[in-house]
Amino acid sequence: MAAEPGPAPGRAADTTAARPAADTPAVGTPVAPRGFAGWRGRRPFWGGLLVVLAGSEILFTEKAPMRMVIRIGMLGLAGYIVPGLMVLCGLLLIFHPVQRIFYSLVAVLATLGSWVTSNLGGFFIGLLLGLIGSSLSFGWLPDQPRRRRLLRREPKRGADGGADGATHGGAERGPAPEATPA
Repeated sequence: MAAEPGPAPGRAADTTAARPAADTPAVGTPVAPRGFAGWRGRRPFWGGLLVVLAGSEILFTEKAPMRMVIRIGMLGLAGYIVPGLMVLCGLLLIFHPVQRIFYSLVAVLATLGSWVTSNLGGFFIGLLLGLIGSSLSFGWLPDQPRRRRLLRREPKRGADGGADGATHGGAERGPAPEATPA
């Protein structure tokens, strides 16, 4: 049997050279934010927050001291269950994002059900917030690279590597093409 290649006798194998240090990111790798921004970036936070706000607004309109309040069902019990389900789905979207598809579908169905059961979906405000929030949560994808807020435009590079002749002051661009008579 042939011996496997390894370190020279009397030398230990250098295992640290092949991998970067744990606390330094590799070159070109974007640095993930820490703290609340990092936590928020790993879940459909804004969609879940909008669903929670929609459910809260619909619950608030159920308790509003108005004569325009509509009651349907067993003394309006559905008017409290549907927005309560919306608040629950919104909190689950924020704190348990693994099942975001299921929670966002339940949230959109509850939001559409609030049209009938809860004062026209909280007088349209809760209905719109719930639909937008559940759509945002449904469309959210995990493990996406961070987007930069401002896209920096780099100057266009010319054929000589300069930025549109700016390094030459425009004097050495060469002769202008001659116009041919038509």
